[in-house]
Amino acid sequence: MEDKLHQFFSENEFDFQEPLSGHLERFERKLNQPKQSAKTSWKWLSVAASIVLIFGFWLGSNHQKKQIQLADISPKMQEVQTYFVSTINQELKTLEKNRNLDTETIIENALDQLEELEDEYTYFVKELTKNGKQRKIINMMIKNYQQRLDILENTLKQIEQIKNPNLLNNEVYI
Repeated sequence: MEDKLHQFFSENEFDFQEPLSGHLERFERKLNQPKQSAKTSWKWLSVAASIVLIFGFWLGSNHQKKQIQLADISPKMQEVQTYFVSTINQELKTLEKNRNLDTETIIENALDQLEELEDEYTYFVKELTKNGKQRKIINMMIKNYQQRLDILENTLKQIEQIKNPNLLNNEVYI
């Protein structure tokens, strides 16, 4: 161990000279200097960020409040929307329960079609908000829900045929 220490000190050159005169005073002076705090800039930045966030939330909530949904038109339309949304969600759960390697492509195709219909529905909501409660737009929104249900029902039928191929043959003879 002692050899390693001697080797370390012999290989490295160390400065053994005394510091210049007044070094201690200069060092103490630097230590005692008041630090310029950068906290004020962070403080202002955090205040500005808070204001931006509050403004963003306010804009988002106003935008959501201004959009008219099908349920906002009348109690009858609220019932229609509730029926379709709950039925679609139920069918989607059934679809997910039947997901396996054999049905993966069929389910993914159906979900792609549903996504397109969802985008179309979002467009109808914007149109309804912009143009008012026009009967044509309301009918298109209801038709959109019906198309989604049709896609889900057809997909579930296809899955059932994959699960039970004999089911198709029996239906032909009946």
